[in-house]
Amino acid sequence: MSGRDERKRRPTPLSNLIPDVLQQAGLADRVEQAAVIPEWPGLVGPGIAAATEPQYVSADGTLFVAVRTNAWMTELSLLEPELLKALNRSAPGRPRIVRIRWQLKR
Repeated sequence: MSGRDERKRRPTPLSNLIPDVLQQAGLADRVEQAAVIPEWPGLVGPGIAAATEPQYVSADGTLFVAVRTNAWMTELSLLEPELLKALNRSAPGRPRIVRIRWQLKR
């Protein structure tokens, strides 16, 4: 290419490159799976969202969630099957959340 052609070419936006880089690094599924964290309030509702704070998703699909009280932790443990359905139904192509690990918020 001549110098003139180089000047006409625009740089590629970083946002266009990130998905390819994540895919090549083998991280795309993990990033997609972690998208459940910002979606948490909409998926579980305002009551549960107020008493909890999702922390991270491990490589095996376990979602770690901090819980405000022991009482909430007990109730949420009983609701776990329904919550898993809601989390996994929200984005059918996304890697599944297979378990929720409840931890008392410190």
